[in-house]
Amino acid sequence: MTKIWKKYKEAKKLVDRNKKYSIQEAVDLAIKSNYAKFNTSVDVNIKTFADPKYNDQIVRATTVLPHGTGKSVKIAAFVSDEMIEQAKKYGADIVWSADLLKKIEGGEINFDILVTTTDMMKDLAKVAKTLGPKGLMPSPKAGTVTNDLESTITEIKKGRVEFKTDKTGNINVWVGKIKFKPEQLVENISALLTAIEQNKPTGVKGKLIKKMVISSTMGPGIQIDI
Repeated sequence: MTKIWKKYKEAKKLVDRNKKYSIQEAVDLAIKSNYAKFNTSVDVNIKTFADPKYNDQIVRATTVLPHGTGKSVKIAAFVSDEMIEQAKKYGADIVWSADLLKKIEGGEINFDILVTTTDMMKDLAKVAKTLGPKGLMPSPKAGTVTNDLESTITEIKKGRVEFKTDKTGNINVWVGKIKFKPEQLVENISALLTAIEQNKPTGVKGKLIKKMVISSTMGPGIQIDI
C-alpha cells in the first residue's frame, strides 16, 4: 500500500488542482498520470445544479458512446416464449422466460443488464425488490423496457450507457479504458456531454453542469473546463 500511495502522490503532482483543462488536455493528463499496470477504466464525474428531490430536476437517459466503453456487458433478456429465439439471434447472452423469476428469487443473478418487453414488465414486479437495489430493474427511462428488442440489444453491445443523477445531484459514467486512443476518449466524453445537455430537466434554470472531473480508476481527478 505504501508503494501505491507514493505512486499516487507522484501522479497527483502532475495535476494543477486550480486549473480547468480542455477535454483533450484532461485526457492526455489522465493517460500520463495513470500508474496502474492493468487497463484501468476512465470515469467522468459531473456535479450538477439539479436537485434530485424534485421530479422535474432529475437527469436520467441513455446514449451510445462512439467507441464503446471497453467493457464486456452480459445481457439477459426476459421475454415471452415466442421471443426467445429472436432475443438469442439479436445477441442476448442469457434468455429466460418462465425460469427467470425462480432463478432471481434463488439469488442467481449472473448478468449486467436485464432487458424486457413492455408486455412482460408486469411479470417482473414480484422480483422488483431484489433487482431494484442492484440497479437491474428494467425501466423505460433506462431504455431497458422496449418493443424494439433488436435495436436495444445492439445499442447496448455497441456501448450504450445510462447516465443519471444520484441523491446528491452527481452523475458518474464510465467512458472508456485508459488504453483507448486519446481521440477516442475525447469523442466519447464529448458525446456524453452533448447527451446530458440535450436531456436537461425542465426544472433546472440556467446552467446544468457545475463541475466536471475525469480520472482513471487509480489516478488523480482532473477538472475539465466546460
